[in-house]
Amino acid sequence: MLNRLSSRFLALTLSLALVACATPQPEPVEIRKGVIEQIVPTQIAGNQHAGVGAVVGGLVGLGIGSLIGGGTGRDVAMVAGAIGGGLAGNEVQKRNDQPIPAQQIIVRTSSGVLVAVTQPLGPNLFVGQKVFLQGSGEDARVTPQ
Repeated sequence: MLNRLSSRFLALTLSLALVACATPQPEPVEIRKGVIEQIVPTQIAGNQHAGVGAVVGGLVGLGIGSLIGGGTGRDVAMVAGAIGGGLAGNEVQKRNDQPIPAQQIIVRTSSGVLVAVTQPLGPNLFVGQKVFLQGSGEDARVTPQ
């Protein structure tokens, strides 16, 4: 009885592990053709590493707090150090974040719809150029034909 129960449990565990490891099929990328109508220089906020400063600062504060006192006082110092370090690390990161040069590109698709895409400076694009619009939403990119 116990052997049969453990066999079923093992089979269930293995089947759940296989289902969890299954990778979903990628959605096809939407590609549209168009012509550039306008290009406007702009900037994108450089927040690719958002939160890293707070995490590093919190860990440093926690380490420093662990060196203070003993018992309950030490626990309080560790919590206060983690919170203070997190806040300080976040402020330091904000000051060091530089905006990224970018361009807002207005494209008229072959169906006549205007689409605006903001992306980092990349390939040499110019007004009147035939381009591909790849993807949609925030992941959309304009590339030369």
